[in-house]
Amino acid sequence: MSSPSSTFRRAMPSVNAVPIIKPAAAFAAPNDFQDPNEVKRRSAVRMYNKNYGLSQASLWVVMLFLFISAAAAGALAQEDTSADSITPFVYNVENTGANYAAPVFPSFAQLPIIRPLPDPFRFADGTRDTSFASWERRRNEIKATIEKYEIGPKPDCSDCTITASYTPPPAGSNTGSLIVTVTRNGKSLTLNERVYIPPRAGSGPFPALIPMSLAFPPFFVPPVPNHGSLPSSVFASRAIATVDFFHNDVTVYSFSGVRSHTNDPFYQLYPELCAGTCTGTSNSGQYAAWAWGVSRLIDGMEIATHQAVNPLPIDMKHLAVTGCSYAGKMALFAGAFDERIGLTIAQENGGGGAPAWRVTDEIEAGGASEDIQRTDYNWFAGQMKQFASPNVYKMPTDHHELMAMVAPRALLETGNLDFYWLSNRSNYVSARATQQVYNTLGIGDRFGFYIDSGHNHCATLPAEAPAIAAYLDKFMFGDATANTHVEVNPYATLDYSRWTAWWGTNDPKFPNNWNPGDGTVVLSMARPLGINSGDTVLAGYDLWMANAHPAATVSLAGGSVETDVSCPDGSSYTLAIPLPDQSYSIASGDNSWYPSPNQKSPLVYQGTAMNSSTAACSGGVAKSSYFSALGEGPRFTFAGPGFRTTDTTDPLNVRFHCDAGNNGAGGSWSPTVTVNYNPQ
Repeated sequence: MSSPSSTFRRAMPSVNAVPIIKPAAAFAAPNDFQDPNEVKRRSAVRMYNKNYGLSQASLWVVMLFLFISAAAAGALAQEDTSADSITPFVYNVENTGANYAAPVFPSFAQLPIIRPLPDPFRFADGTRDTSFASWERRRNEIKATIEKYEIGPKPDCSDCTITASYTPPPAGSNTGSLIVTVTRNGKSLTLNERVYIPPRAGSGPFPALIPMSLAFPPFFVPPVPNHGSLPSSVFASRAIATVDFFHNDVTVYSFSGVRSHTNDPFYQLYPELCAGTCTGTSNSGQYAAWAWGVSRLIDGMEIATHQAVNPLPIDMKHLAVTGCSYAGKMALFAGAFDERIGLTIAQENGGGGAPAWRVTDEIEAGGASEDIQRTDYNWFAGQMKQFASPNVYKMPTDHHELMAMVAPRALLETGNLDFYWLSNRSNYVSARATQQVYNTLGIGDRFGFYIDSGHNHCATLPAEAPAIAAYLDKFMFGDATANTHVEVNPYATLDYSRWTAWWGTNDPKFPNNWNPGDGTVVLSMARPLGINSGDTVLAGYDLWMANAHPAATVSLAGGSVETDVSCPDGSSYTLAIPLPDQSYSIASGDNSWYPSPNQKSPLVYQGTAMNSSTAACSGGVAKSSYFSALGEGPRFTFAGPGFRTTDTTDPLNVRFHCDAGNNGAGGSWSPTVTVNYNPQ
């Protein structure tokens, strides 16, 4: 029998940090941390692990060896954990910075162009502060910016009434149920979730995993216990409860393109918000709604833990969320936007999750990865479309900052090299930037990333299990000895630091070109060029092969030149000049420039664009221009690099230029760069 449901009216909470875990044996937990329930829970966990058996322990030794071997393949960054002992691991309220006012946002035209990753410690007013004392205020600026430009608002539910009722498992079962009802303006939304209680582990309270789950009861529901896409083997020896989050209870996943969500429960509660197909531009994305739903589930769990009869045996100080693919993004947004979640595990989440939008645009082949143009606009709000290429560099934040919003709480995120669509290189660059934030705050052991291959989407290899286990042990059980220094990746030579080198300065520019060794390049040139509204802008490139090379055919795919233009009124825009896919045949031993050594020749202005956008102005100045050769690919695939040549032994050199209104007489060449062909 369940107890009568409890009710409360949600108000803006007080701010109280909960220091859940101390990172080393030398740092004793506070006395109030050692409450009877905690001692009881840890005792039960020790017994549960002891009963698991030596054969399983042997398996973990093997898997740990595989994990260490895999980790050695990636370059290990220095991990700073100097502030672990004084920094909270989780909080007891949804948003400790709820009272901070959102910054005043400029118009889209007035947003600055930032090609590298935005500095996560730079406030909207231009000041910079890396202290933890200021992080919550900066974190809420990032939150407000993501809400404004990407997903729409996540309501705080201060005007909601929430009730919850927990029913324990019947005899012979480990599965109970939790019903949470949220009421606003006379409309109600109900979350009807299963609760798995680990057997033979005492009476709790237990840490709990909340998996982001698709379900169509009674036709399809995930198995119990529901660990999402995480390996069940990791949980076999750990007394962890699971509480489903069936996301269709909030807003329904669309299998048929962008559709109306007006009748979905969340949008019935908030008719002022609209996702998907709307009258005009949508002002909400489902990730805001789903994150709101996870928070309301946690509210209900908190209520149910205080039931007079059969209270929910969940340890609310040790909650984790997980999901994979679109649900991996969902878990990331949920973890970023609710500070009661101590651990977020976001698997293979792709564009819109861990990968940075601007990095994907800059280095991934056109059309082959999930970018702002190709993501799902059920999930994201319509206003994000204004940042589609080439305007992505005007986005004030990026997704290294979405991940950083989880700090100081723990985050483990993953990728899968077998799926190009997931933007794994962009994921890696973004992860390294997030790692800098955690290290700057002195909590480097609370963030990890695992990018591997050799398995299906949303699957794991045995070698990954120890990494997941370590995060569970440290952040759900308080095991300070667990090694959470996880940075598995195949990118030993990828220059991720070029995106963050400018942090701490006032000059957001790259220190070098992108030339990773696979035939793709991004070259830059800082030579001022006047561009007015109505100008025809010309752009192109030249090729030269050195040495006594054999006859060669050199082709370009996915090429373009972009130039960032500043206007007298302080507005800015990026003009893109597409370059056609084409090939040049270079005779044996010919060391001349192709297609012409003459900088004024029309042959070397392969692309043109009319500067006729609404953003164009008179008196514009382009201070920087960029040439990209990235290759192309249909959705989910990569067809090849930007430059392909039949001779990869001899150096291939390239230069580019652009000109406006002078028929090619005013442009000048960029420095010559040798295209590298040294694949990792």
